[in-house]
Amino acid sequence: MPLIKVQTSATKPEKDKIDTLLKTLSTSVSQHFGKPESYVMTAFESDVPMTFGGSSDEPVCYIEVKSIGTMNSSQTKTMSQDFCEKINQALGVPKNRIYIEFADSKGSMWGWNSSTFG
Repeated sequence: MPLIKVQTSATKPEKDKIDTLLKTLSTSVSQHFGKPESYVMTAFESDVPMTFGGSSDEPVCYIEVKSIGTMNSSQTKTMSQDFCEKINQALGVPKNRIYIEFADSKGSMWGWNSSTFG
């Protein structure tokens, strides 16, 4: 049920680099939330037309992190540091050109396996 979705203007890396990034993010999300990795979903889109501060000169990244339950400010700050570092290292996106949206979801608003979690 936790999801991390990465959208970036960076050029698409080789498949093995994408796979490594997604697996790394999956493990991190699982650890941050204390939830089984078997429920974590990751997604990646590159070459997305994007700007930051009115500029498209450098790569940009937007990340969505969603989970059932409540995230606190300490948890989101730690995740922000972790995910910005991982994206910077993997894709070369400057940390000051990365936005992350953290969103809590109710179990009844998250579907899986023909049902919901609430």
